[in-house]
Amino acid sequence: MKQLQKSVHENYPDPHHDVYSRTTFGFWVFLLTDFVLFGTLFATFAVLQNGTYGGPSGKDLFNLSSGLLQSIILLSASLTAGLGGAFAHRKDKNKTLLLFGATFVLGALFMGMQIADMQRLMHLGHGWQKSAFLSIYYTIMGTFSVHMLFALLWVIVLGVPVFREGVSHVSLRRLICLKMFFQFLNIVWIFIYSFVYLLGVK
Repeated sequence: MKQLQKSVHENYPDPHHDVYSRTTFGFWVFLLTDFVLFGTLFATFAVLQNGTYGGPSGKDLFNLSSGLLQSIILLSASLTAGLGGAFAHRKDKNKTLLLFGATFVLGALFMGMQIADMQRLMHLGHGWQKSAFLSIYYTIMGTFSVHMLFALLWVIVLGVPVFREGVSHVSLRRLICLKMFFQFLNIVWIFIYSFVYLLGVK
């Protein structure tokens, strides 16, 4: 009887006490700690953004068009991840793989553009050691890039068992956490684009 109840809870997530709910709640708590991390970095940026020591500021360095394009790409990746999570709930293996595959491609494109922007600045001689402003800029972007790399690797790791076995109860929980992580990255990037890029060019 207990086994039957567990199976029912796994198939139809209960909002209070099943494994699915405990997993997603725990992952939300983890994301809150990451929000604190980025909040600390944004507060540091607010203090150091004018510490250019006679060097270039965000107005001289940032490309808003590139940042806007990156924002659209990451928003699209979050959308496909959300749709992939929805089809994972329906146990639709093919559409789940297709949408999370699209998420991977969009995320990789976003990360490639982000790395290209930082390489462009370094090629111009504006490395992290030039000023406090550039130090915190590279710290924020580097931290976000590490999170993005983790998300892309996570897509591959979770995609393999789904490809082999379909959407199981375990893979469903993991895919939903992955979907939540991409939504988190999108929210953080909105803050980066707003406070670092848009306010930085004023």
